[in-house]
Formats: sequence, structure tokens, C-alpha cells
Amino acid sequence: MSVTWSGRFTKEADPLFREFNDSLSFDRTLLREDIEGSVGWARALERAKVISTAEAESLVATLGEVLRHGIDHPESLDQAGDEDIHSWVERELVARVGSLGKKLHTGRSRNDQVATDLRLWTMKQVAQRQEEIECCVRSLLGLADRERETLFPGYTHLQRAQPILFGHWCMAYVEMLLRDRERFHDAAIRMALCPLGSGALAGTAYPIDRNRLARDLGFSAPTANSLDAVSDRDFVVETLATTALAAVHLSRLAEDLIFYSTGEAGLVELSDSVTSGSSLMPQKKNPDALELIRGKTGRQIANLVNILTTLKGLPLAYNKDLQEDKEPLFDAMEHLSLSLRMIPPVLDGLTVNRDRARLAASGGYSNATELADYLVDQGIPFRDAHHSVGRLVRAAIKESKPLEGLSVEEMQAVEPRIGSDVYVALTVDRAVAKRDVRGGTSPLQVADSVEAARRHLDGSILEARVERRECEATIREAHIEDLDAICAIIEHWARAGEHLPRSRDEILESLSEFAVAVEDGTVVGCGSLWIYTPQLAEIRSLGVVPGRKGGGLGSALTRYFVDWAADLGIPKVFVLTRAPEFFTRCGFKTVSVSVLPEKILKDCATCPRNDACDEVAMTLETGAATKGST
Repeated sequence: MSVTWSGRFTKEADPLFREFNDSLSFDRTLLREDIEGSVGWARALERAKVISTAEAESLVATLGEVLRHGIDHPESLDQAGDEDIHSWVERELVARVGSLGKKLHTGRSRNDQVATDLRLWTMKQVAQRQEEIECCVRSLLGLADRERETLFPGYTHLQRAQPILFGHWCMAYVEMLLRDRERFHDAAIRMALCPLGSGALAGTAYPIDRNRLARDLGFSAPTANSLDAVSDRDFVVETLATTALAAVHLSRLAEDLIFYSTGEAGLVELSDSVTSGSSLMPQKKNPDALELIRGKTGRQIANLVNILTTLKGLPLAYNKDLQEDKEPLFDAMEHLSLSLRMIPPVLDGLTVNRDRARLAASGGYSNATELADYLVDQGIPFRDAHHSVGRLVRAAIKESKPLEGLSVEEMQAVEPRIGSDVYVALTVDRAVAKRDVRGGTSPLQVADSVEAARRHLDGSILEARVERRECEATIREAHIEDLDAICAIIEHWARAGEHLPRSRDEILESLSEFAVAVEDGTVVGCGSLWIYTPQLAEIRSLGVVPGRKGGGLGSALTRYFVDWAADLGIPKVFVLTRAPEFFTRCGFKTVSVSVLPEKILKDCATCPRNDACDEVAMTLETGAATKGST
């Protein structure tokens, strides 16, 4: 019997039960997080003197090999008969280091292991969704800018109600998406607690420094109660609730644009790149991208209901039912990401039919409220004014005229205090301009709201660059006596699969590009800045000693290199990384590697991992161009 719990049993599991019970087919998604958690646990066991330093180093290095094997050879997971990803990792580890691999699970349960893995994975995914929401918001702001003077019909009950600026419509969805981004941020704060060390339900029997372990893994603190820690899936619920609400907002946006693009409305036209045709009717242009965004919302709501239904009757602590938490979460993150990434090309390629939109904004008696306001200015109580305008609208409809098509005399027959200046009040431009209050649709208010949203985004990115935990290390340029420490840090993370290996000679040759973080005379972190062009530099070999991961050193080093590039007048830095969530917190944005200079692509071509690269390209503006301007 190959499963990790087989000692209690004398018979092999029924094949149907194995198929029903096993989760490797989907929890393999957690491979990287399971390795990260295992590396952290190995270091925790070393600090607790359960294993030696040599044993810990061997385990950490071999776990890096297992990770690379799983990434480079996914077929090994396809063909495996292991119960779950944790069993697969343990088997691969034991196959490489023998009985030492069996020591790694000392004091640890799959209950706290999977809870930790899932939190780590979800934290990364939430950071990526926040970045994708930001891209959607920026596309909406760009569209609002392009159409800042475009008049557009505002609707209630799908009936034309009052004229607005199209930018005002854009900003309504900006507000929704910014709230979604904040909800993800709030959820991330609560999920950033480390369950590892909780054991099966009662805590571990070994003297594990759980505070240090939590910091090593990038959590803010350890969980407070072991029973709760292994059975808590509130973070899944919060994530799925936020995902469902974000999907609903995208669905509403999609529905608006689907309606606006119909032949009956004709207010906007979608780009050919996000639409499809009909197999029978050659004239059709179907809004498939938007319809799929709208359609995927149903599965997001179902995913939330799924996890709530699973949790509602569970006793403490862990129950196998919790295996059902992963597929809804994985599905939700995948499909929200697809929908969010689809929004910018839809918006960027959108064309507004400005003439038709202006005509629609003027039609449907949408200026009736303006006439009522005009009468209020003449001293008439609003309810009386409302009644009189209703009679005038009825008269205009009877004569098939717009309100402004009625003569002053016809209007005065209903309300004598109407004067010839009424026509100025009934223009659509005047109607929009009058809504000059905070949150209104006047040109000034819309422009202010666009600028405020941009400041909000830029300010939150800047805030993300500021590490909340204090870092007491001094960062300086590297000296020759730092060479051994730099080599050790780079070698450690290369073995763990996080860096490409660099020889001692390579590091020595480029030592002038390095900086180090020093605490009490000891090098605790390093990195280098490689200049490609006067416009672009790369942050390379960024790493800290294993026990200091999560303590703010990485962020401090990153800021040092960004400032260094800015001081040199280089406007942009980039990284190629397997830790995009960290650099997202530092303000970097994901880009396609194809947009980077040819020299970088040549470097990639000679990389030993080029055929199976899993690195993400990310860039950050240093502000150098701004500093150099007057």
C-alpha cells in the first residue's frame, strides 16, 4: 500500500474508493506552495534541533530539485498514483534522499500542511487579481479620457432618463472595480496567517518557532488556535465572495455594452478582435467576449454557494469534506482572471458613435427634469412643476415633438410663468453642465473623478512599495569581502529553484553591480543591477538568507535598486521572476517578455530553461524621466 497512512490498514483500498478519494488530479496546482511550505518546515525543524543543519540543507536543495522536476516533467504527475500532491512530493523526496525525506513530516500533519499550501496559493492569486483589476480600471480611465466630451443617454428601467457624459458611465464601473480591489486587499490581510505548526488539530509537540516560520513563508503571523487553523476556510469564502461580486460587476458592464452595441441602440461598436460572426448570417457581429464574461458569472456565484454549503454542517476540526474547497477556488480564480484580462482589449478597441449618442441623449424627453428645474427657479414648488411638465410631455408626445419643439405659447398654456429663456435650459449640454456637484456628470466633475482615481491607483502602488515591517539592515554597495556571502545566498536560492545558478567567477566579475544588506556586520541579503540600455536595467540575483525571508529585506533591496536606477537616469527596471506576487507588492506590473529588448530575448534563448521557462516578466517606472524634467 503506497499511501502515507497505510500502516493502520492490512488491505489495499478499493480502486473505486481510490478514484473517489484521491485529489492529485487537481491539488497538483499547489505543487510550488507545497514545496515552499516544506522548505519552511525543514528550516523550522532545524531551528528546533529536530534535524541537523546538514540535513536541512540537503532537504531544501532536494525539494528544489523536486519542484523543478514537477515543472519540467508534468507527465510525472499525470502518471503518478499518489493520493495527493503532498504524497507525491514526499515520495519524490524519499526517492532522492532516502530515509532523511521521511523525517520532514516530523510534527506536521497533512491538515496544517494543506491549509498552509492553500493560503499561500490564494494570497498569490489575490495579488494577481488586484493587478488585473487595476488594468481594467486604467482602461476605463483611458476610455473616459477619450470620450470626455461625449454626451450619452443615461437609463433607468432601460428607459432613457437623463443625459450624462460617457465618461460618467465609465467612472461608475471604476468605482465598482476599486471596491472589488479593496475587498481582495482586505481578504488578503485576514488570510495572511500561517496554520503550519498546528498539527492535525492540537498543535505540534515539537518546539517550533511559529512566529519565525510564519515570517519565513511570507505570512504576517501564525494562527492563534490549532483547531480553527486546520479547519478554517473563511479565507476561501471571502475570496469567492469577492470573486463573485467582481464577476457580477463585470457582468453588468458587459450587459450595458451588449445593449449599447445592438442595432437598435447603435451607441457603440465593438472591435472585430473581440467579436465573432455567424456561420449562417454574414452580416452578424456577435459580442461573444462580453457574453462569455456575463455567462461566467453564474459559475462564480455557484462556486461561492458550493463552499458555503460544504462548510455549513462541518464539526471541528478537519473533515475530508474540505477537499472539496479547492476545485471551486481554482475554477473561480481561473475564470475571473480570464474575464478581467478580457476587459481591457474590449474597452481599448471600443468606438462610441458620438452623433447617435448625442441624439439619443437628447431624445426620449430626457430634458423633462431640466424643465421641472427651470420651473422651480421661477418659484414653483417642485411637485407642482413635476405635474406641469408631465402635462407638457403628454402634449409633446401627442404632437410627435420634443419638448423644445413646443412653442412658448403652447408651454404657457400649461404654465404661464414659462418664458422664452426656457430653451436654453432645455439643451442637453446645459443639462449635463448643471450637474456640477461631487459625483455629478458635469465635465468638470467627471474630469476630477478621473484624476482622483488615477491618484488613488498611483498612491496605493506607492504605498505597496513601503514595507510595513521595519527593516534594520544597512544596504550598501558590495565589497570584495562580501563575495563568499553573496555566493552562498545565490547558491541557496538556485538550489531551491528560485534563481538561475551563477558561478563564483561570474559574480566576482560583476561585483560592482551588486549591493548587500548588512545586519550586525553580517551579509543577510544581496542583489545586482544590470544595465541593458540607457532606458532599461534588470534587477538580478535578489535574495536574502533563508531565515530572513518575509522580514522586509527583499522589499528594501528592491527599493534600493529602483532608486539606484533612477539616480543613474534610467527610467525603467524589469525582473524575470518566479515570485510575481512579491514584485506586485513592490509596484511592478506584469508584461509580455516579447516587449523587452532583443538583447534580453537573446539571453533567454541561451538560458538552460528556455524550453520550459516559468518566469514572469515585470517592469516598474523609476521616475527618472520625471526627476529630469522641469
